[in-house]
Amino acid sequence: MPEPSPPTPKRRGRLFRFGAAFIVLSALVGYLVVQYVTGGAGAPGCKVVSGRDAETSYEFTPEQAVNAATIAAVGTGRGMPQRAVTIALATALQESGLRNIEHGDRDSLGLFQQRPSQGWGTEKQIMDPTYAAGVFYEHLAKVPDYTELPLTVAAQRVQHSGYPEAYAKHEPDAVLLSAALTGRAAATLTCQGRQKATTAQATATGPDAVRAALVRDFGRDALQEAGAEVSDTAAASPSPSVTAEARGRTVTVPVPDAPKTDRTGRTERERGWQLAHWAVANSSALHIAQVSYAGREWAAGSTDSQWRPAGGQGAGGAERSAGSVRIVTGQ
Repeated sequence: MPEPSPPTPKRRGRLFRFGAAFIVLSALVGYLVVQYVTGGAGAPGCKVVSGRDAETSYEFTPEQAVNAATIAAVGTGRGMPQRAVTIALATALQESGLRNIEHGDRDSLGLFQQRPSQGWGTEKQIMDPTYAAGVFYEHLAKVPDYTELPLTVAAQRVQHSGYPEAYAKHEPDAVLLSAALTGRAAATLTCQGRQKATTAQATATGPDAVRAALVRDFGRDALQEAGAEVSDTAAASPSPSVTAEARGRTVTVPVPDAPKTDRTGRTERERGWQLAHWAVANSSALHIAQVSYAGREWAAGSTDSQWRPAGGQGAGGAERSAGSVRIVTGQ
């Protein structure tokens, strides 16, 4: 039986063109799918800009944003100053890149690479970002005059790292993040990208999940101090109120518009902006569609996902909205 003849140069060229066209078509389809899923704004991502210089910014993933917001919330919930939050964020940036990783040097784990064998807690505890941040602040608070120390020195006295000088390179980013995530810099944290939740997922991660996450990160006392309504019954979890007009989708955290300051010296307005930024940072994880505060509004999936004047409010409406942070979850 005669052997098949090898492809001629003309036939080889045709096969090559077909293959190249198929690759290009596949890439185009993949690009269009990504654009559809993310709302045409690229992969979901978050960004913090300086309140003084819009050219200074820090970009990170939704996962990193959630962890950073948790670190800040736990710190302010414990009455720690902004400097403590900056130290904690710089430490987590160096140790884990703000990722809750399940590995590290020897038995190091989590955001701060804490070691169960060194008394930081169990593996399960350390892998809980709220616990990990809390135990970091617990150790930091025992460092004499830590707010006056160089960041590298303060962080090293908690961490006992083999590379203490490494914390310094993260200080500028940590300062930027802490300003936004403690509410000192208003409307400076944004996230973009279309939500990917189905209806069932949105139900599982709706207002109940938002309330639980608020209590988890800020704590009961911090929410009460911010004016949130807390249930008096033992069976119910402490939680912000749910608005009657959008019950089942909206969580409203009252923030009295007054000059009163908290234990960290922040005004009510700054605490309100911390809650608003916390909600935006958690928008992907909790499927939050919209956040409003002080006459400004952020909406997920919009073209640039920036803070804008709240629609249709006018000056009077903006003033009324200053007294509460309104968090709307996706359907």
